Formats: sequence, C-alpha cells, structure tokens
Amino acid sequence: MNSRSSSYSISELGKDFGLSRSTLLYYDRIGILTPSRRGANGYRRYDQRDHQRLQRICRYRELGLSLGDIQAALNSGKRPSVKVLEQRLKEVETQMIQLEKHRRLLVGMLRRFRSNGDATKVDKDLWVEMLRVAGMDEEAMSRWHVEFEKRAPKGHASFLESLGINASEITKIRKWSRAGGREGAVEE
Repeated sequence: MNSRSSSYSISELGKDFGLSRSTLLYYDRIGILTPSRRGANGYRRYDQRDHQRLQRICRYRELGLSLGDIQAALNSGKRPSVKVLEQRLKEVETQMIQLEKHRRLLVGMLRRFRSNGDATKVDKDLWVEMLRVAGMDEEAMSRWHVEFEKRAPKGHASFLESLGINASEITKIRKWSRAGGREGAVEE
C-alpha cells in the first residue's frame, strides 16, 4: 500500500486498497469512511488517519465481518467484540462443513464417473446423495417428489426412469406422491 503522501484523492485511496471509486463513495454514504476534508473544487481528500481506517476496514472485511459490525467497532474505537468474532467463527465453521460435504460429493461423483466410464449417468443413490448435500432431509425430498408429480407427472416418471429405478418402484413413488406423500399411501 502506498504511503507516499498525507493526502489522497479517492482514486489514489482506491488504488492503494484495490477498491473501486463506487465502493469508497458507498463507504462515505453510509458513514464508515468519510473523507477528512474536501478540496476547493469539492473533491474528497483523505488523510493518513483515513488511510489507516480503510486498512482496518479491509482487514475486517477479509474476515467476513459485516459493514455494520465493522462500523460499530470503529466508531467505538475498539476492536470487534468477542461476541461478533465468535459469531463469525461459527459461520465460517458452518461454511467449512458445507464445503467438506460438497468436496466429498464431488470426489464420489468423479470416482463413479471414472469407474463407469460414463460421466453422464446419475443413478438413484447419487441423486439422493446430492440432495442430502444440498441440505434436503427426508421431508424436503418427499415434498420435492409431491410437487414434481403435481406439476409434471410425465416428467417425474421420466426422471425416475433416468435414475435406473424399476417400473414397480416408480409406480409406488408416483402413487405415494399423488397421495401427498402420506405414510401408508402405497400399501399393497
């Protein structure tokens, strides 16, 4: 970052931090970073304190803190609260768990595609696994089937066939879906 002068134009400040002019204008509008002064021409001028403040803003943004949390911390003259940091850590850990699920799914898909030699084949197990990774539980998958059958019955049947499901199981799934996914709706 540049420390060439004690006064920065909006363009110079943006360049130092890799931020656009519109981002800095937005920061000014919400009050998180206002210029120290304005030149005779009305242009924004930032001093070394502004430069340092923006450096802190950027550091906190890299951690994923919201602008509101950053502004509260900067305005209080303190670092973000432990509570804010703990919440952000919790969010990051949740994202990491999701990413690990996605990674495992991709590894499994690649393994299947490589072993079968057919990268276009998606079977029932793989489809269910993808839905689970996407966060769907049994109840959500049931609603998905019910809605698919209601909106596009032929498409639902074709999709189930494409997963390699046998005809009798497809009949049961479709009958169960038409009954709204109720337990016991497909008793034989």
